[in-house]
Amino acid sequence: MQHWTWLIGRMQQKMLEFGLKGLGATPGTLATDKLAMPAMPALPTPDPAAFARSQESFWAESIALWQRFLDPAAAAAAAPDRPADRRFAAPEWQGHPLFAMIRQSYELIAEHMLKGVDTLDGLDPQQREQIRFATRAFVDAMSPSNFAGTNPQVIARTLETGGENLLKGLEHMLGDLERGQLSHVAEGAFELGRNIATTPGQVVHETPLYQLIQYDPTTPKVRTVPLIIFPPWINRFYILDLNPAKSFIRWAVEQGLTVFVVSWKSADADMAGVVLDDYVKAQIDAIDTVREGLGVEAVHAIGYCVAGTTLATTLALLEARGQADKVASATFFTAQVDFAQAGDLKLFVDDAQLDMIRQLSAENGYTDGRYMALTFNLLRGRDLIWNYVVNNYLLGEDYPAFDLLHWNGDTTNLPAAWHLAYLTDLYRDNKLIKPGAVTVDGTPIDISRVRTPAYVQAGREDHIAPAESVWKITEHFAGPLRFVLAGSGHIAGVVNPPSAGKYQYWTNDRKVRSFDAFLRGASETKGSWWPDWLAWLLPLSGEEVPAKRARIPGKGRLKAIEPAPGRYVRMR
Repeated sequence: MQHWTWLIGRMQQKMLEFGLKGLGATPGTLATDKLAMPAMPALPTPDPAAFARSQESFWAESIALWQRFLDPAAAAAAAPDRPADRRFAAPEWQGHPLFAMIRQSYELIAEHMLKGVDTLDGLDPQQREQIRFATRAFVDAMSPSNFAGTNPQVIARTLETGGENLLKGLEHMLGDLERGQLSHVAEGAFELGRNIATTPGQVVHETPLYQLIQYDPTTPKVRTVPLIIFPPWINRFYILDLNPAKSFIRWAVEQGLTVFVVSWKSADADMAGVVLDDYVKAQIDAIDTVREGLGVEAVHAIGYCVAGTTLATTLALLEARGQADKVASATFFTAQVDFAQAGDLKLFVDDAQLDMIRQLSAENGYTDGRYMALTFNLLRGRDLIWNYVVNNYLLGEDYPAFDLLHWNGDTTNLPAAWHLAYLTDLYRDNKLIKPGAVTVDGTPIDISRVRTPAYVQAGREDHIAPAESVWKITEHFAGPLRFVLAGSGHIAGVVNPPSAGKYQYWTNDRKVRSFDAFLRGASETKGSWWPDWLAWLLPLSGEEVPAKRARIPGKGRLKAIEPAPGRYVRMR
């Protein structure tokens, strides 16, 4: 009794200290004060017949559940066959009658709540999917695994540690509330340039919007045509340089390519007016800087995610100006140009959401990157939110030292004007595929005129840029294309080095008109798709030249400013 009294007292003390510390916080410091959930339309009346059938099914399954609970011997044989769920992997969820009953009751209610969305009348497809998304988020949040009193692992850990897990979990939770962001990795576990983003190189060019990094060659000769990578400005560039084993940048250098990477500046008040034109002009500036610095006619370009969308825009602008030969090839990592099938992110672009984003960014001129992180976490709430609530807050486990999760939490701010325009003009109104609907730097563009050879990579389980949506690039570009479908999702599908021996990819050399047709005729290859990309790229890369003078950062026209990864990537 004395121990538990002490424990409760310590928890109360920590909450009091946190509350007193919070009294001095400025309004809006915490990203948790508003939840970026899609606005729910008013619920219509269910279709009477469908609702009656749903209710009848629910009560029949409920009675069957109670019968299994009262007759444990027959329970295992009679229980419905549902997909494996990692939340209920502990043996108690299956073998202990009480926890098995709790689990099955939850599964039954969750299943029928989601089925109930289909019984609602008078909804357009967007509204129905918004309700389905919100319902799924609710049932995930209400899982019995998320609560200390109904999770057998948490109960066992609490008894085993005398409640120390809950005290430690409270410390984790209060720390996250203070930061305004859910933590996935221990603070201080990674340091840029020390154990993450370590590929040697130099910043050789800088503007108010980006730094350009050139990497040291590791081969005696390199290909004539250099490679410039445009990462998404909604994240830090070092997703492609996590560590030596995972680094796409280091691997590309080792293949004899001269590699440059753009490091975007996290938005501040001075960037409130930055729009699409600025990012496109920045990409062209980077391309011209590399061309002139190395004395070459063209570059290879890679655009990842939203930077791929902008790269497509850049190619269309260069085409309109008769300058398309500046880019020898374009590679798109999980990028979209046609947003008709853009997945669950489209649920966040109704008027209510856009108004909320406008209000959030009105004061500073930028959108706090923590809101974007929350939005992406909501897309996979079960894995990226509730899994960590259980492990970090309830079980009190130490944070893992995982570089990918560190990067995921290293957020960047977005220019307010461009963020709103991106969601409105592209996600909502899908203007980029309409000839002349988008004007950049005074020039109307048409992506259907892009003839630059393109390599298009998509992730089969991508929840941010669905593979069906990425495929649509092939329906709009006019030049030679190669489409590759990689195993896994938006990150692991891209960051998959050959040395890992993980996943697979699919190709289809026949000319097909749809994503479904591509899948039907696709051939599977085990392992990384990176070598396939390299085999496609090298014939377009010119002859080999000695890796000296301008091919070494700072030794040519482009002078070294500071060592990679540079200071922009460290800015909050």
